[in-house]
Amino acid sequence: MNRSGNQLFDRYFTQTAMREVFSDQGRVQGLLDFEAALARAQATVGAIPAEVVGDIAAACDAALYDFDALAVAIGDAGDAAMPLVRALRTQVNSRNPGAGRYVHVGANSQDAMDSGLVLQLRSAVASLEQTMANLGEALAQQAQRHANLPMAGRIGLQQATPITLGAKIAGWLGAVTRHRQRLKELKPRLLCVQFGGTSGSLAALGDMAFPIAEALAKELKLNSPDQPWHTQRDRLVEFATLLGLIAGSLGKIGRDISLLMQTETGEVFEPSAAGEGSASNPSHTRNPLGAAVMIAAATRAPGLVATLLSAMPQEHERSLGLWHAEWETLPELCCLVSGSLQQALAVIPGLEVDAARMKHNLGLTQGRAQAEAVSTALSGRIGRDAADQLIEQCCRRAVEQSQPLRAILGAEPAVSAQLSAQALDNLLEPAHYLGQSRRWVKRAVADHQAFSLR
Repeated sequence: MNRSGNQLFDRYFTQTAMREVFSDQGRVQGLLDFEAALARAQATVGAIPAEVVGDIAAACDAALYDFDALAVAIGDAGDAAMPLVRALRTQVNSRNPGAGRYVHVGANSQDAMDSGLVLQLRSAVASLEQTMANLGEALAQQAQRHANLPMAGRIGLQQATPITLGAKIAGWLGAVTRHRQRLKELKPRLLCVQFGGTSGSLAALGDMAFPIAEALAKELKLNSPDQPWHTQRDRLVEFATLLGLIAGSLGKIGRDISLLMQTETGEVFEPSAAGEGSASNPSHTRNPLGAAVMIAAATRAPGLVATLLSAMPQEHERSLGLWHAEWETLPELCCLVSGSLQQALAVIPGLEVDAARMKHNLGLTQGRAQAEAVSTALSGRIGRDAADQLIEQCCRRAVEQSQPLRAILGAEPAVSAQLSAQALDNLLEPAHYLGQSRRWVKRAVADHQAFSLR
């Protein structure tokens, strides 16, 4: 049976590699990797016979286990670890009778499940790092490509002063770079072994407890925490919160692209996808398919993050119910964000840009979007308040008379007395009023490149 996920929408909403990390196979293998490492660590300090380690390690292969039987046993036991440990002991005893008693010595179910989860998260983090690096590079290339392309800035869904498409994309890039920085910063806190025994004291292991814990962390190539974290869930929730931030920033990209793709705007498009132009999707439409996933993920992620935040105040040294609420929530959040990243990476490199439509749209207000430029030029001559009031009156007349702002300004003595016809033409040209748009592109690209070289 395929345990890597068989939902109809998996391919749309989830990256295949991430679903495999959090498949039944991945979860069971994480638990078994913990058990194999625990046996090696205990043998290192003489807590169990060295000759049984090979048999235990050989039995720590998820392919050896009946997942359907495990699912039934988990339903009866209430966690995944103990049914698997019992099955593992049976496997070990079949290889070396009596050696099964050396499996899981001094550990508890949560040690195995949390450490196994961290091993899965390490794979997930590596995948996220690579995908975000690739997305950052694609965004940097697009930002540079369109650094000088004027487009309407929009405030409250209305046209405002012009920006460049490159500056807009640089904003997307800056968020991705910051998330890459955050992910790197939290990794040492997240990738920590969990090993505390029954209530966190490791009392069952006596004086060998701390050497075993240190050896276990070394075997798993995980950090050794200051103390067990059975009910201190900030490590996982910090990561979940970052995933929510990533989903939100990708949702911002998806929202911007979908709005720019609207028929009435038509400035930027996703690359054409196979399957468009069906009976329910006429060929004359361009639907933002990738943007839909990014927006959907940004909509779903906050609820998953909220569940993990809500599960933080766990009782004493072992939680009832709150820990259980994490089991499917964090993996689903990882899968959701991976799918959003996958869609973003499919969209960004192939963005189709209609520069002519951008120029056309910049002219829809007949110069009124450039009113700030004229007001700013006049303010140095007649004062800020007088300039603002004068230009506001001119804009009002332009609307009332359905005239270009240039015509109104040229016929206004108070304006023509201060600004020549050539000056007005220059001020009303969007390409001459782009402010620091090009600088923002250079800085965002430089930050991306600097982080990528670390």
